[in-house]
Amino acid sequence: LRPLKFKYMPKISKSSTKKTTTKTKKIRSVTKKSNLTIKKQSTDEKKVKSPIKISKTYIPKDNEKYMCEKHLMFFKIKLTEWKKELVKANNEALYHGSMDDNSVSADIVDQASSYTDKTVEMKAINRQIKLISKIDQALMRVRNTTYGFCIETAEPIGLKRLMARPVAELCIAAQEKHEKEEKVYADD
Repeated sequence: LRPLKFKYMPKISKSSTKKTTTKTKKIRSVTKKSNLTIKKQSTDEKKVKSPIKISKTYIPKDNEKYMCEKHLMFFKIKLTEWKKELVKANNEALYHGSMDDNSVSADIVDQASSYTDKTVEMKAINRQIKLISKIDQALMRVRNTTYGFCIETAEPIGLKRLMARPVAELCIAAQEKHEKEEKVYADD
């Protein structure tokens, strides 16, 4: 048997391996330093982002920076309370609506009236469920800090409009354009 010869295998000297190990040690020490730096920066960021507290009587003002932390916190509280009220009202309506069952009445007019009342009540509940969905979307925009800006034009919606309709997604110009397009397509 003949011994195998490796033609393409480079020869490694002892001195070259020592240099490689020292280089890797230097790299490791550098990465450790950079990790420490990153950890220090992240702890500093946590200190900066302390929760903003506002009074119960606080109302956003035009002279403050638009959609600053106070504005976002105000609308977050307002939207959350509105959502709680709607959920509570829906639960009560569903519970009390199932208790008032007049459809077993012998009079046909009473049955029709009861059916109409339930239909109207269910439509109102469905509208409120859609509104709760819009509130959830608005709360998501508050978390993303995109709340208060038009989703089409990225222009500020305005504090007055948001106070009147906190779930508004469009600025007045974009909303008018949207309504005109709806009207045009509705006429066809």
